[in-house]
Amino acid sequence: MKLETVSVDFTDEQKRYLEGFTSGLQISRVGRGLGGGAGKANAEPVGPDAVHIKAQDKVIAAGKKLADQEKFKRDEHPFDAYPRLRQQALDNAPPSPADNFRWRYYGIFYVAPTQDSYMCRLRIPNGIMKHWQLSGLADLADELCGPYSHATTRANLQLREIPPKNAIKLIEGIQDLGLCSRGSGADNIRNVTGTPTAGIDPQELIDTRPYAREWHYHILNDRSLYGLPRKFNVAFDGAGKVAVLEETNDIAFTAFEVKDGFGVEPGVWFRLGLGGITGHKDFAKYSNIIVKPEHATAVADMIVRVFIEHGDRTNRNKARLKYVLDAMGHDGFLKLVEERLKTPFTRVPEEAFLPRPAADRMAHIGVHKQKQDGLNWIGVSLTLGKISCDQMRGLAKVAQDLGDGEIRLTVWQNLLISGVRDENVELAIAAIKQIGLAVEASHIRAGLIACTGNAGCRFAASNTKRNAAEIGDWCEPRVAMDKPVNIHVTGCHHSCAQHYISDIGLIGARVPVNEEDTVEGYHLFTGGGFGPDADVGQEVYHDLKAEDAPKTVEGLLKAYIAHRSSPDETFLSFARRHDGETLRKLADAQVSA
Repeated sequence: MKLETVSVDFTDEQKRYLEGFTSGLQISRVGRGLGGGAGKANAEPVGPDAVHIKAQDKVIAAGKKLADQEKFKRDEHPFDAYPRLRQQALDNAPPSPADNFRWRYYGIFYVAPTQDSYMCRLRIPNGIMKHWQLSGLADLADELCGPYSHATTRANLQLREIPPKNAIKLIEGIQDLGLCSRGSGADNIRNVTGTPTAGIDPQELIDTRPYAREWHYHILNDRSLYGLPRKFNVAFDGAGKVAVLEETNDIAFTAFEVKDGFGVEPGVWFRLGLGGITGHKDFAKYSNIIVKPEHATAVADMIVRVFIEHGDRTNRNKARLKYVLDAMGHDGFLKLVEERLKTPFTRVPEEAFLPRPAADRMAHIGVHKQKQDGLNWIGVSLTLGKISCDQMRGLAKVAQDLGDGEIRLTVWQNLLISGVRDENVELAIAAIKQIGLAVEASHIRAGLIACTGNAGCRFAASNTKRNAAEIGDWCEPRVAMDKPVNIHVTGCHHSCAQHYISDIGLIGARVPVNEEDTVEGYHLFTGGGFGPDADVGQEVYHDLKAEDAPKTVEGLLKAYIAHRSSPDETFLSFARRHDGETLRKLADAQVSA
């Protein structure tokens, strides 16, 4: 670095000071991105955010424009802005659009214009919490939020109607309970799901709890794993009776038993699936890669880091892992992961896997025997996931007094109470009924799921929870279903209720009624599935008014009963045997009748 000659007659010591002073100023300017001309590179980013800054720099160097959310992260990392969140709470002030994005790093979402308040989403690894945590959340909700919570399709809880003034109290109160909301929103790795009956399921191949827990804490304690190109989901399925829908996740760890004679240690491994995002009509793809369970965190970490480097930072609609895999191919992506792991993946042919035990579509409702003698889990039916604070406390009391003290959330918007002794089952059922909940549900109610809808989400086109309740209320007394059926009602393209993988799936839409006006409605799909039946449903009705949805679903269910090939045929099989036009005609005939 060349310095100007100093003309004043300074001593040698004074000259050395000036040289150091000038050099320090120039280095400081470069470090802040202020020094040098356009052709000169800024100082190399350092620290846990460096990998994200470098990825953004590549986009800018290529002449592309960062998405607004990337600019928000680049201008100020959300975890550096907590004092401003605290001040906004003191002022009871709503956030700016940029801060609304940043505060999602703390798990709170400002949901205006639907409500002038925050929603808070938690982190509950494997969906399992202690009774005192559920009771404590009820106390927090009573004091700081709307007096209820919603069970979600990620085996999680959401709290809603949180005034800005209560945001800090809630975040810190959740942490006081040994839970957290950190990283549960925005461009981060979301709540880690696992088999809800882990450790108690008589058919499971592996207990997913330690692996979900390890990944959960790995994420929490590594800042470089925050601020991804987009949100990221990871799930562990231990082959228990209650499905986890792991194939809908960016990373799916699916337990399989590997036979002897295929060059690897026989026993239980996780089979690796990548790129699930059913809202974009894709499931995780499996390539016969198997992972030792104890290596799952290391493998997931490297997958995420390759995604960080190569994910799209310009187009939010194309920023998920699926699109990286589409662009470079699964083999190309996996090669990069292998290079980072410094060891090749273990692969086995399809015939190396023993058949997996099948999931039971009703195992999340009612009483079921555990692997431990004399103990049972009880699946509690929640009304589209909603549970009042008094019900939360009541369930916590049942779990404490009559169970093993744990509450286990499922991806089916309900929860289980585990460890109930045989002699206490009837008492527990009576106590659950006393607080206005049930342990039984019809084949229609057990699989009826709805996202928040436009009552609390600005993206939703329809009031999904109300409309789903109307479907259940209308169909249940009119259709005697003798086999499980899943009916999922989602409000928008984010597909939080996963309409594409349901027997009958509805996605919110504005339905034209004349040249100018629209009403709430849906596009209706049938024949979606998950697990061994994974596939995206076909559209049967387009622009269906919400008020017509109950009778339309009734017609489809009655058409199934009237025209199934045998009493054993499932609705899924029936729906897939017919094209959309045929299904419409069969259903419309039933409604007309």
